[in-house]
Amino acid sequence: MTGMTTGIRLHAPRPGWSVDADVVVVGSGVAGLTVALRCAAAGAKVTVVTKALLDDGSTRWAQGGIAAALGEGDTPAQHLEDTLVAGAGLCDEEAVRTLVTEGPDAVRRLIATGAQFDTDAETGAILLTREGGHHRRRIAHAGGDATGAEISRALVEAVRAAGIETIEHALVLDLLKDAQGRAAGVTLHVMGEGERDGVGAVRARAVVLATGGMGQVFSATTNPAVSTGDGVALALRAGAEVSDLEFVQFHPTVLWLGPDAEGQQPLVSEAVRGEGAHLVDANGHRFMVGAHELAELAPRDIVAKGIMRRMQELGAEHMYLDARHFGAQMWEHRFPTILAACRAHGIDPVTEPIPVAPAAHYASGGVRTDLTGRSTVPGLYACGEVACTGVHGANRLASNSLLEGLVFAERIAEDVTESLRAGGAPAPAAEAPGPASAADTVLVSAKARLEIQRVMTEGAGVLRSRRSLERAAEELDRIGREAAEELPGTESWEATNLLLVARVLVAAALRREETRGCHWREDAPDRDDAWRRHLLVTLRRDRTLAVSTTATAGFPPVAAPTPHPPTNGAAEPRSTP
Repeated sequence: MTGMTTGIRLHAPRPGWSVDADVVVVGSGVAGLTVALRCAAAGAKVTVVTKALLDDGSTRWAQGGIAAALGEGDTPAQHLEDTLVAGAGLCDEEAVRTLVTEGPDAVRRLIATGAQFDTDAETGAILLTREGGHHRRRIAHAGGDATGAEISRALVEAVRAAGIETIEHALVLDLLKDAQGRAAGVTLHVMGEGERDGVGAVRARAVVLATGGMGQVFSATTNPAVSTGDGVALALRAGAEVSDLEFVQFHPTVLWLGPDAEGQQPLVSEAVRGEGAHLVDANGHRFMVGAHELAELAPRDIVAKGIMRRMQELGAEHMYLDARHFGAQMWEHRFPTILAACRAHGIDPVTEPIPVAPAAHYASGGVRTDLTGRSTVPGLYACGEVACTGVHGANRLASNSLLEGLVFAERIAEDVTESLRAGGAPAPAAEAPGPASAADTVLVSAKARLEIQRVMTEGAGVLRSRRSLERAAEELDRIGREAAEELPGTESWEATNLLLVARVLVAAALRREETRGCHWREDAPDRDDAWRRHLLVTLRRDRTLAVSTTATAGFPPVAAPTPHPPTNGAAEPRSTP
């Protein structure tokens, strides 16, 4: 074997098995499976690695739908404008233009793959609805409120029909690099017994991260338990830049299950408000009317802040979403999944308002990429929620996430297959890491996960301040210092990844001294356009963080930085507000 792992890595046993591929895709949501299908169709040998089952990624939890200018009178230009407004001045406009221009045809290709969206019984036209921040009906949905599940079904069936190799129940660990510092595959741990179990390696000429989000860094989230920031953490240890992690979108309407509820919480889709549901307090007052021209359909950051302010004013733990006027038939046909979830928790939306409160939902930031999904590490791509393309800016527009995964997955596949056709190096051999070294990350215990979540919810949640963030940073440092060397294992690896992404999120939130989009600083309540730029974070070799800023709201070109900046002092920012 001629290649080797470089830089910081998780402490893990040497791989006991390996497979070779042209492309390894890590993740099985809309982004990962679209990349896999496109690359395989071009003749590449693809291996898909997924943390749970193939159809158990974050995509299947998406209720609302996928946004694209498909309706009569709608245009990409109007979609672009709504996206830029929601992004609060921090979108990369070229990335947004790419998204909205290529989006409609990408959705049509998804339909050709087998995804079945809800259609008008008479005309056969795709039914479209509205969500927050959209001035037109442009949200295509499936199964009423089961859009993600339908997209996942169609893509999984297509992947299986194409005979693409898949490795399930596999937690990705670290990036393998060749002697020139180019991505050469990944190490991973398969949770279970069989032909492949324990730590192994997939050696490949291109690595695509499509690992989803990091919602489990907070106590209450809409994200599944597997969303522990593994892709962002891997990229950081490999020397890649990440950006915009301070912009975590808290979904305004998550089913409130009580003050002590933890883990994944049921989402009440924005489409419920799109169809006419009202946000009210315990007195029935519609507090969003007059607060924004779109009232309950304002962008998510505005609605979440409106709910939090009203909760503070009344000393309440939650607000209510009132859709009793829908009637039983509409609930059963348009929102069957949400109806079932509410009733499972003793609430009947047909006859009573739904208690709701904001919860962590979506990471607008992630691994910084260009318009073809390339990160700052050669050969390493990122797509979907794990990536930061610049599309979402400071606040994602509702239902742009599935579209982003779809559009940029197609672009990644095109770039990867062009590179393969150009006759790049053969699939590189990758030497597994040896015994523990000073570069290895000290693993924190599995029980630290709950402590990290508590610290982040209290100090870096919907409401933040310098004081709360500094306290969170101190607590996270303490958790890291007190970490006793744990035996390698899934829970300790996940907790270690959560600790790293939590540290980056807090560092960025501390640096950004303004309120913008879904980043709300109580001690800096106004938007300051001196901060109309992105924060870029890398991990130094001594595991401290280097934070710099871009010169504008657009991203600079992707050029591989020197891996792990030196530790003698803080990194100089490109420009400082």
